[in-house]
Order: sequence, then structure tokens, then C-alpha cells
Amino acid sequence: MNETRGRAIQAGIVGASGYIGGELCRIVLGHPRLELVAPISRSLAGKRVDGAHPNLRGLTDLTFSGPDDAQDCDVLFLATPHRETMHMVAHWAGRAGCLVDLSADFRLRDPAVYERYYGASHTAPELLPDFVTGWPERYRKELADADRISVPGCMATAAVLALYPLAAACLVEDRVTVDGRIGSSGSGSGAGPMNLHAERSGAMRVFAPAGHRHEAEVAQATGLTVSMSATGVEAVRGAQVLCRATLVADIREPDLRRVYRDCYGAEPFVRVVAQRRGLYRLPEPKILSGSNFCDVGFALDADRGQVVAVAALDNLVKGAAGNAVQCVNIRHGWPERLGLEFPGLHPL
Repeated sequence: MNETRGRAIQAGIVGASGYIGGELCRIVLGHPRLELVAPISRSLAGKRVDGAHPNLRGLTDLTFSGPDDAQDCDVLFLATPHRETMHMVAHWAGRAGCLVDLSADFRLRDPAVYERYYGASHTAPELLPDFVTGWPERYRKELADADRISVPGCMATAAVLALYPLAAACLVEDRVTVDGRIGSSGSGSGAGPMNLHAERSGAMRVFAPAGHRHEAEVAQATGLTVSMSATGVEAVRGAQVLCRATLVADIREPDLRRVYRDCYGAEPFVRVVAQRRGLYRLPEPKILSGSNFCDVGFALDADRGQVVAVAALDNLVKGAAGNAVQCVNIRHGWPERLGLEFPGLHPL
């Protein structure tokens, strides 16, 4: 925006000591137009940022600020817990020009749906219309002027990007199933005994056999009726979804590929990956670690008239912190790849 051109945008992060907060610190510190001035943590106030995030050693001498001591900012990221963020927004709205919420509290437009999936009444339903969904591939125009942004969940982002081309082209029947798999970092840095290494290692834990919370976001974004399950897998980072849908008419694989390429061919962070050869023929989160890419692909079962749409991403980056910064780049008229150029690693 014009009022901030020519100077660094001062950024703060509420919840900066968590995994998503740490990724926000990492990305903002490396961003050429953002300046991290307020890493905020109630529990670690006064402690060094690189104590909680040792990968940042030598990159910053910042210490965490307590909520009452943090300075005002141009943009403030809320990496705060579900069901708590909605109580904080009124306070933080007066401390920053732009709020970017990474919790679930402003993702769902209907407060009754929020209550169903999160088990609590929404305490700020009047603010829901103020938030633009942080889905750059769909809401780029709206994000350009947004002062309130709500970043979708990680598996929701993957599933929406996998299914949206099919739904937009009216190629599939209404009911779809989504099978999500996610690494242990998806439980956050404060995860309990269920996520101790001794309990998690080697396990494939179905923690949401039906009705995973993100199904409401996927349904809202695609207009489809969604049934979603989720499994925790051995990986630390990464989310992958398999979305099964029934086609409404016969379609050939080249035509299906064209649908995806027409939708995402110009997107800076969505790649169509559906290959017949190679080690990574369909989207695989391992090679996306640390990157802001979401890879999408598909497998066609022509005999049964079905398609399996597949997507993968790093749950902490394109599934959270990177997507948030991509939205901020759009908000300020900067190139969307700014500060997000890291391509991932191979081998890993």
C-alpha cells in the first residue's frame, strides 16, 4: 500500500515461541521488506528468541516481549490457540494496522458451524465479516486491501487446492471424502503425552476417524459436502490429503490435467504433479519441507468413474506461516515470492 512504500514494515508475532510462531520468525527475519520488532510470548517474556528457536542462532539478538510490553506494529500475526484468539482480537486490533490470524477462530463464516466443530460459542461473531480468507489463489483481489486476514488450516489448504479445480468445473458429484495425514508438528509445541516420542514413533494414529475440524473449511470453500478423517504419521513436518470424488461424466486424463493446469498454471506456489515415472509421481510432503509450495495431482479411475485428488505441503509453511506472509505480500503490493523463495530440500 502507498502509506508503507519505501520503508520496512514493522511486524509482530503473538505466540512467537510456538512452532508456527518460530516459522514466522524465520521467514520475517529473512524477508527484505519486513522487520521483526515484536516477537511476543507470555511464557518466555525476556528470554532470547534463539533460545526457543535454535535454528535462528546468529540471525537475531531479539528477546520475547510480554503482551503488555510489545510495541505497536504495521502488521501483527496471531499464532495463538483456537478458542482463545477471538477474545484477543479487539485488544490487538488497536495495536496494528493489519491483523493476520492463524487460528481457526475467524475461518468459518457461520458461528453455529464454529461451535459445532470447536465446542465453544463464538464470542465475536460481529467481527467475522471483517476477515478475508487467506487463500491467495482465490481471494487475491480482496487480500490487496485487507486489514483483517484469516489463514486457513494446513490440511484444509491442501484439500481445498486439490478439490477446487474439480468443483469449479462442476466435474464431480457433491459428496467427497478427504483422508488427511500429518506429521507431529501439527500438534504444536505444547502437545501432551499422546505425542511423546515413545508413543508417537512408529505409530499411524487415526486421531480423527470422522468429522475432522477442517472438513468445515473445505466444504465452505468448495461448496461440496465433505467427510474428512485424519491420521498422524511418523514425519515431523508435512501434510498430505487424498480426496476421493465421483465424476459426473466421462473424462480423459489429458482433459483432467488441463483443468488443473488452467486453474494453477500462473500460480507462484501451486504446482501440478501427476507423473507416470519417477520417485515422486504424486505430491509428497517430504520434498516440500521448509517451502511455501503446495503440490497437487490426481489419479483417474476411469472404470469406476472416480478421481483421487492428492495434495501435499509443509504444514508449518504453506499450511500456516508461509501462506500468512504470502497474504501480507499481496496486501502490500509486493511480489508474492518475496521472502518465500526457499524451494525445499532433496534428499532429506
